[in-house]
Order: sequence, then C-alpha cells, then structure tokens
Amino acid sequence: MKKVAIIMGSDSDFPVVKNAAAALKDYGIEYECHVMSAHRSPEMAAEYAKNAKANGFGVIICAAGMAAHLAGVVAAHTTLPVIGIPCKGANFDGLDALLATVQMPSGIPVATVAVDGAKNAAILAAQMLALSDEGLAKRLEDDKRKMLDGVIAKDKAMQEKIREI
Repeated sequence: MKKVAIIMGSDSDFPVVKNAAAALKDYGIEYECHVMSAHRSPEMAAEYAKNAKANGFGVIICAAGMAAHLAGVVAAHTTLPVIGIPCKGANFDGLDALLATVQMPSGIPVATVAVDGAKNAAILAAQMLALSDEGLAKRLEDDKRKMLDGVIAKDKAMQEKIREI
C-alpha cells in the first residue's frame, strides 16, 4: 500500500494534525509527518512534493493556518492528490486559511476539508488509497455501517423519549 505524507506549515499545527496521524494509524496506513513552510522553506516543500511519488507516497495531506499556501505549493509540484487542512489562526478563526486552501487556480486542485478537519483528511486519503486496496475498502465500508448503526440506535432512543411526552 502507498504511504501518506502529512506536512504542516508549523509545529503549532500539530494538535490538529495528530488527529490525521491517529486515524491513518488506525487504518494501518504508513505515514510520515514533517514541518515545511510554503513561505519559510518553499524549496524544501517543493522538493518533497516532487519526489513524493518516487518515495512511495500515494496522497499528501497539508495542514496550514493563516496564509495557508502550503497545499497549493505542494500541489503545484506533484500529480499526487493533495488534501488541504485549513487550521484556525489567531485572527480570523480559520476563515483565511479555508479561503487560501480552497481557492486554487485551474490545474492545481487541492481537496479541502473543514477547518481543523484532520480526521476527515485522513479518511479521504484512506478512501483514495482504497481504490486499489480491497482490504482497506472493506474497513471503510464497515466504518460507514457502524456510523449508520449508531444513528439508527440514537433515533430509536429518541422515539422512545418522544412517546413518553
């Protein structure tokens, strides 16, 4: 199975990113996690992206706050799928990061999850890898079924409460 690269613009993004790492670990997906900045180390980020496919990666997840150009810079240097996680910042509660991550020019796609949505980024990466891994696809299907079962159980409990009114 291909690996997933997780890149964060700053170590301050780690509290968000660790949720992606935990989800990937839970799915048994090998990953690497690094700090690289679109602004402070652009050559480093570009080189990593250019070599990611040859180094066995299938998806790259990029987390960044504030200006949040990391996912776009990485996507500009690879044909691998890039998933952006906009992170909350001090000034605009993540809206600036969301807009910077989602507004990519034509030809540089970045799949973008919710602000601080690291777990969904990991699940999306797993779904991408599952296109060529039946075992992983089955695990994802099982997880969807568990979510459905949970909703059905909660609805059943709610119906009982409503009858008591």
